[in-house]
Parts: sequence; C-alpha cells; structure tokens
Amino acid sequence: MSDGHSDSVLPAELLAAARRVVEENRAAKRCVAVAESCTGGLVSAALTEIAGSSAVFESGFVTYSNEAKIAMLGVSRDVLDTFGAVSIATAWSMAQGALAKSGADVAVAITGVAGPGGGSEKKPVGTVVFARAERGGDPADVIADRKFFGDIGRGGVRLQAALCALELLLPGPAVEAE
Repeated sequence: MSDGHSDSVLPAELLAAARRVVEENRAAKRCVAVAESCTGGLVSAALTEIAGSSAVFESGFVTYSNEAKIAMLGVSRDVLDTFGAVSIATAWSMAQGALAKSGADVAVAITGVAGPGGGSEKKPVGTVVFARAERGGDPADVIADRKFFGDIGRGGVRLQAALCALELLLPGPAVEAE
C-alpha cells in the first residue's frame, strides 16, 4: 500500500476515518479536541498519524482516572459520584471541559468499559458513552450517545469507540442530534 501509512501500527480503517476528519475539518476551517478515557489516546494517535493534522487537531486530553477528569477537564465530583464515569453526564462534562480548556471549535469525549473486567449489570463490558460539544453551541443541546459494542475484547471495544468518536468529529448535518 503506498498511501504513506504502510509504517503505521494503527488499523487502516482507523487511519481512513482520521484522514476524513482532518480533510473535512480543514475544509470547514474547524479545529478539534478530544477528551479520551477508555480509548487512552487512540483517537489522538490516529489524528496525528495524518500528515497536515496540525491544521485541525488542537489538543487531546487522556483522562483515565476520575481525578484526572476533575483536574484536567473540570468534571464535577458530584457528577462522577452520582452518575459514574461511564455516563452521558460525565461524557458531556468531559466534552465541555475539553472545549473550555482548548481553542478548538468542537470537542468529542469518550468514556467506557473496555474490559475484560470493570463491567456491571447496568454498564457491561463494551458500554461506551460519547458526547460532542461545539463552541458557541447551546449547552442545553446535549449531543451524546451511549453505545454497547458487546464483549468484543478490549482492543475491539477501543477501536470501535475510536471510530465512533472520529465520526462525531466530522462537520455537517450527518451527526446532528435527533
């Protein structure tokens, strides 16, 4: 393959999704930020694998622990205690925090249970929550989603979560809330 990514350790489908995000946001003159928990920087890694990503990718926050979510993104301890780390409320707070602490136009947050342990009856392994916040957007318009990928292995959950996050970073009406 001569697409310039033959040396990448990342899966081709992840690189293709990241390339779309970089190209479409560059065309829309938008900068993006990500707040990652269960993906551990995978979305940031995919974006920075694309040549020219510096025109689009502003910052990535890897906030794996609740303490990091609080310190780096300003997520409230009350939100974490009440709803848990894997919740719409936490993902939304993470996205808002990433927006507030960066110069990005749009931020996406990812938090979930990649496994093999850590799941519960209400939040089984493979549960991932996403949120997107846009600068100038109405904070009451919560764009968030909870997906269940199933127990497809830690790597599988992280890959599917990263692909979903990249999809949410695309500009345009395709990802508008219902």
